[in-house]
Amino acid sequence: MNKRMRAAVSAGSGAVMAAGLGPLAYRLFFRRRCLNWGARADEVSSKLPGDELLPDAGTVSTRVITIDAPPAAIWPWLVQMGSGRGGVYTYDWIENLFGLDMHSTRQILPQFQDVKVGDEFPLGPGRPAMQVAVLDPERTFTVRFADGNWVWIFALSAENGQTRLISRNRIAAPGAWPVRQFCTLVMEPGSLIMERKMLLGIKERAENLARLAREGPA
Repeated sequence: MNKRMRAAVSAGSGAVMAAGLGPLAYRLFFRRRCLNWGARADEVSSKLPGDELLPDAGTVSTRVITIDAPPAAIWPWLVQMGSGRGGVYTYDWIENLFGLDMHSTRQILPQFQDVKVGDEFPLGPGRPAMQVAVLDPERTFTVRFADGNWVWIFALSAENGQTRLISRNRIAAPGAWPVRQFCTLVMEPGSLIMERKMLLGIKERAENLARLAREGPA
């Protein structure tokens, strides 16, 4: 075997090894941090209203951010989310690549504040909506996908003048092995990118709202 052939074999072996070790490394070292970004151990293990709606979820993520504002300054941004409503405060251009028609507002929209259990939150034109399942103002806001395979819980916990905003997703496991692999290795990291941006977007908006409330009219 000449030097060029040995180099090609070595490169091929390295690629195969990387392809095998990459997923393993993600599962062993990064998956927990990906699914539980910003969350404390007690928040990950806590029971939230809505967990019981999908108790055997294949994937559960609990992502948390500290917001320097009271729950009252955060709640309006949560209940107005959705396509054709307030958006989801993440990368709109990515959402709209999938035809979701998301346009994240920086204003409180009064027409979307009166929310009731059973109300539907659209995720894009022609797509199934999420339905409000739990509504405890300034504490818990839980929505459930129409087919029952996805539950999204927002919980607010006031601590020392700040608020911990918990975003928990409970998603049913897909049946086919290739789909499960794709969801684990591609969708989970992708969801962190989008959800982190969303939480930071809510944080910025809520803190600005709280600051304006403290300062009063100019």
